Formats: sequence, structure tokens, C-alpha cells
Amino acid sequence: MYKSSSVRDEVTTPLLPKLSHHEKLHLLKNYSHPLTLFANESISIAKISLPLVFTGLLLYFRSFVSLFFLGGLGRPTLAGGSLALAFANITGYSLFSGLTMGVESICSQAFGAKRYNLVQATIRRGVVLLLLTSLPVSLLWINIVKILEMLKQDEDLASEAHTFLLYSVPDLVAQSFLHPLRVYLRTQSKTLPLSICTAVASVLHLPITFLLVSYLGFGIKGIALSGVVSNFNLVVFLFVYIRFLEDKKSINDEVLEEEVEDSVREWKKLLGLAVPSCVSVCLEWWCYEIMILLCGFLINPKATVASMGILIQITSLVYIFPSSLSFGVSTRVGNELGSNRPERARRAAVVGLGLSIALGFTALTFTVSVRNMWARLFTDDEDIVKLTLMALPIVGLCELGNCPQTTGCGVLRGSARPRIGANVNMAAFYVVGMPVGMVLAFWFGFGFKGLWLGMLAAQISCVCGMMVATCRTNWELEAVRARELTAVDGGSSGDCVDVEVGKVDK
Repeated sequence: MYKSSSVRDEVTTPLLPKLSHHEKLHLLKNYSHPLTLFANESISIAKISLPLVFTGLLLYFRSFVSLFFLGGLGRPTLAGGSLALAFANITGYSLFSGLTMGVESICSQAFGAKRYNLVQATIRRGVVLLLLTSLPVSLLWINIVKILEMLKQDEDLASEAHTFLLYSVPDLVAQSFLHPLRVYLRTQSKTLPLSICTAVASVLHLPITFLLVSYLGFGIKGIALSGVVSNFNLVVFLFVYIRFLEDKKSINDEVLEEEVEDSVREWKKLLGLAVPSCVSVCLEWWCYEIMILLCGFLINPKATVASMGILIQITSLVYIFPSSLSFGVSTRVGNELGSNRPERARRAAVVGLGLSIALGFTALTFTVSVRNMWARLFTDDEDIVKLTLMALPIVGLCELGNCPQTTGCGVLRGSARPRIGANVNMAAFYVVGMPVGMVLAFWFGFGFKGLWLGMLAAQISCVCGMMVATCRTNWELEAVRARELTAVDGGSSGDCVDVEVGKVDK
């Protein structure tokens, strides 16, 4: 009887213990908590990045307007203006973008550490640095005729390029203020005002260009001047917002008025980040420009150069999205490291890379889906259309790698490690990509397709390098480095801004 009762108890005893309603809720919370954290981080990144996407599209629209008016002035003017823009990108705008990345690294971490005086001081140093950089750049632009003559370029082409760059020199001053102002707002996650100001300036760009080019008949001079005026308009709008409309409730005026100690040391910090960042950006920018030059040595160079220009247009359009995501991730990582929250910084990096992979597949799908129509938006030349149609799937694969590698650059930028990015870009684009492309194009006879296969090899190498660098990051150590960079002693930043939920931790 006893044995029968024991067996019955064993049979009726459940394999899993019964849980109370409270215990079930607690268990469910434990499983859902990580998902909630990652979802919240995705929202935080999106709030920063989505307005930047809108900003990028507006700037793309501006460049399209300028290109449209440039094309209306005739083929020689279009060629000269395109040459001038390429020269400006290589010698000027790439330098400015790269140097500004160093400013961003310090500002994002300083804002997280509530070092608002350091944020403002770094912005001022950034302006001075870019203004000083603009001096040799302007000399290059003014003397472009001599440079192009040395490169055996057509005299008429050189003359048009010289005119465009000569009237674009004031734009260097505008860019010297514009880049740091963008960083100032972006590193505080205030990207919506930046988008609104850009929208207003972009809307005004069309009538300004029409007035200068078509109504006043300034020609290529008018196109250059319209870009200058639009950028100065944007600088003024941003100044007005920061001076009169920005919410400064969280900023202690007494802290803002403090002078930064040891200016020489701070300049060394800035240059130590800005120069490697500049090298990293320029290496990638210049690789595309070198590809355009190499197209001139292929069979049917006019068609290949034209096709390359069309493909650069789609890569520029697609790049807006990973670039905006990269800025968002950089801000989140930098803010959290500055706030001495290494785990949150790691989470921001992981979420950002996950989003970038999804974005990469989206870019691949978009690029492949428009391959039959993209070239015909610009030309009806069958040779150019065929080359573009052939290369677009490879371009899509390049973007599949470019999205996560760009986001990886954002992680490195937010953690103030630009040297790693520079080394990865050097190895990927010039040790792997460029040799592979040249060998395939000229040795094995792949031609135009070979150059893009070389770029694909570069992107694969680059994304692998960025992933390794990100996965091997010691986030606790990076938090310590952030405190050193922002001169926060004692391992604590005092009252840290909770940039994820908008609160202050005491």
C-alpha cells in the first residue's frame, strides 16, 4: 500500500515545478530585459541618425542642383567644373572632413562627462585648425592652372576649373565654421535642428543658383558662388540657433566660463586624434579618385570615366545612410564612454554594427534593383549604360561591406582610436584593393570590372579589420582612456549625463 502510494506520487509529480504568477513575470522579465535594452539603444541611435539622413539627402539635392546648372552651361564647362570638384575633394574637403573627426572624438566624450567647457574649447580649436588648413589649400586652388598644366590637361579645361575654384575659395572659410558647428550639435544628439537649418539653406540654394547663373549670367562663377552663399547661410542659421534657441538648461554657465588649463596639452590631444582621422578619411576618398584616373588608361576611356562618374553618384547617395548611422553610433559610444559607462558603450557598438549589416543588405538590394535604369537617368550612350549595368551588382556588394565598415569607423571614432582606422584603411585600400584592381584590370584583362573587383576586395578587407578591432575592444580600458582624454580625475565624472534616457545620475 505504501509502495503504491509512492509510485502514484512519482507519476503525478510534474517534471517542471509550478511557478506562481509573480515568478512567471520575473522569469519573463529576465528574458525580455536584454531585448528591451537593445531596442532602446536602437531607438537612441535612430533619433540621432535619422535627421542626419535627411540632412545628407538635402546636401545631395544641393549638389544635384549645382550639377544640373553646370551641365546647362555646356560640355566644356561641365568637364571643367567636374575636374574642379574632384580637385577640391582631394585637396580640401576630404582634409576638412578628416580633421573634424578628431574634434568629434573629444566632444562626444567630453559631453558625456559633462565637460561642457572642454566641448566649447575643442570646437574653437577645431575652427582655428580648419582656418589654418584653408590657407595652403586656397593657395593650391588659386594655382590649379599650373598644376593641371604639369599634368598635361587641356588648357580650356584647366581655365574653367581655375575659375570655379577661384570663386570657391571663400567656401573654405564657411566650411571651417560649418564642420565644427555640426559636430557641436551632433555630439549632443541635437541633429533635428541641424536638419531644419540645412533644409532652409537648401531651399534657398535653388533660387540663389538661378539668380547668379541664369538671371545675372555669371556662368560657372555663379555656380561656385551659389555654393559659397548657401554654406554661409547655413553657418548663420546654426549660429542663430545655438546663440538664441538652443536649450542650455543642462549647462552650468559657471563651468562654461572656465578657461581650459594647459592649452598646449589640449592642442596635442586634438592633433593626435585629428591627423590620424584625416589620414583615414583621405585614404578612402582618394582611392575613388585614383580609380577615376585609372579609368583613363582603359579601352574606351571616355565611356569608362563617364560610367565611373555615374557609379560614384549612386555610391554617394547610398553612403548617406551608413554615414549617418556611423555618426549616431560614434555619438552614443563617445557619450557613454565619457559618462564612464563602458557596458552601454559596448551595447551601442554591437547594436550599431547589427543595424549596419541590415543596412548593407538593403543597400545591396537597392543597387541591384536600379541597375537597369540608373545609367539612363544620366545618359543614353549605350556603351556607358552597358558598363554601368555590368558594374552595379559589384557596387552593391561593395556597399554590403561598406555599411558595417563605416559603422566600425564610427565605433573607433567614438572611442578615440583613429589610428586603428587609418591603419586598416591603408592596408585594405592600398595593400589589397588597389593592387588587386590594377592586376585584374590591366594584367588579366578584366578592365573596368576589374577595378571594381579590386574595390570589393578592399571593402572585404576593411570590414574584416574593423570587425576585429571592434570585437577586441576592452571597453573598461576605453572608459579609463576617455576619463584621461577629458581630464576627469579620480575615475569619476561627477554627475554623468544619462544620454540614453535624458536623465542625470547622481
